[in-house]
Amino acid sequence: MKSIELPLLESFGKVRIPLPSSKSESNRVLIIDALTEGENKLSNLAEARDTQTMIRLLKDDPEILDVLDAGTTMRFLTAYAALNNKVKILTGTPRMCERPIGILVDALREIGAEIEYLKNDGFPPLRTLGFAGQKASEINIRGDVSSQYISALLMNAPLLPKGLALNLTGKVGSRTYISMTLELMRTFGVDYQFEGNRITIAPQKYQATSFSVESDWSGASYWFSLLACSRSGELFLDGLKADSLQGDAQIVPIMDRLGVESTFRDGGVLLKHQPIRGLPEFDFTHCPDLAQTVAVTCALTGQQTDFTGLESLRIKETDRIDALQKELAKIGSKLEERRPGVFTLVPAEQIPEMVEIETYDDHRMAMAFMPLISKTKLRVLDPEVVNKSYPSFWNHCELLGVKAKYRD
Repeated sequence: MKSIELPLLESFGKVRIPLPSSKSESNRVLIIDALTEGENKLSNLAEARDTQTMIRLLKDDPEILDVLDAGTTMRFLTAYAALNNKVKILTGTPRMCERPIGILVDALREIGAEIEYLKNDGFPPLRTLGFAGQKASEINIRGDVSSQYISALLMNAPLLPKGLALNLTGKVGSRTYISMTLELMRTFGVDYQFEGNRITIAPQKYQATSFSVESDWSGASYWFSLLACSRSGELFLDGLKADSLQGDAQIVPIMDRLGVESTFRDGGVLLKHQPIRGLPEFDFTHCPDLAQTVAVTCALTGQQTDFTGLESLRIKETDRIDALQKELAKIGSKLEERRPGVFTLVPAEQIPEMVEIETYDDHRMAMAFMPLISKTKLRVLDPEVVNKSYPSFWNHCELLGVKAKYRD
């Protein structure tokens, strides 16, 4: 298996990081663009493989939509095809075909779409068979599994003959991602109501507009973590806004307690060290993609912390809870479920002179563990997994002055 080796880097100087564009924003505006009558002017779309896959499939419109390992692309295109009367087969990698989609399919069927599973019920591959007419204009859908199901339905809702009302049941997770979807829809001329756990969208049309995608807060989180774990340094992250729609902008107040001061300036945000105040507990319900980053940061900065809201991590690119537990153990750190749903992060005890990290086909495992270079030499297996969201990640690491070595 290919690997990349990075040397120990305890300190660095002033470094500017040209962050990638947001995959989350890009994938949403691409679906909205496909649903808009007229020509939008989209700029700064993400270089992420997930987004490039979305662009290609929407442009080429093949009979078989192979999303590879892109969960967002699978869910968004399933709703897009099903509610726009397209006959398509949707499939992906073996892991993609293990990730559940039954909640979304059930909702689409209730609205009036015809869909069949081609292998296992509740999982891809599947075939959309058309949309003869709208059966329901109001449905209930669980909010505690994946916000992507909800976003997939919302983006298509304005074009349904009767519009759509969604009643979100249970504990609603990743609410910030739902709000992002709705605000992007508003940017393209669609009105909505979001009161309590009920979202209502009347029949209406998207309006063509110009839109530039913001830099990616998820990608920014790894640099916050590196600075928090290092002895000294200063980072400027390009393209981030204080009033971001992205839920992962929550990394700012989190890292404010873990030793990183953030100052927004024209064109981005400046990161400097400040005293650590500690993070006694944190709920990742609305920003689950930050969990791995924060876990590694706490492990390396000596902060024992309780984490909640990790339920959705089990059905990501890998079982991220299990993957974190295995890889943190290599540095003497633990992630223990001491009470149902409450995980305690026990900091690292003794870090070896070289640590080898498995990535489990998960881009965030590779990037979240990168800050280990502040304490030891690091080898990351299958480093190309970062192409899913941040293809230039390892090149950006070299901006710090480190020399990455690739091994076969």
